[in-house]
Amino acid sequence: MCQMSILVRENDNEELVMESVTRLEVKNDGVEVSTFFEDPKFVPGVQVQAIDFLGGKVFLGKTPNS
Repeated sequence: MCQMSILVRENDNEELVMESVTRLEVKNDGVEVSTFFEDPKFVPGVQVQAIDFLGGKVFLGKTPNS
């Protein structure tokens, strides 16, 4: 099973949003992530920038209108 860490990149900084994420859903105004044992978390005003499959990381970045 593949679990990912979700990070937001902004101005060369990375902020951890959630670890051991099992589901990511792109919404119109952001991204919702969830794990097996935690409630889903919605991150507004971001979009998927990159996925590092070997490192187990998904990088989110602010949308241009945020």
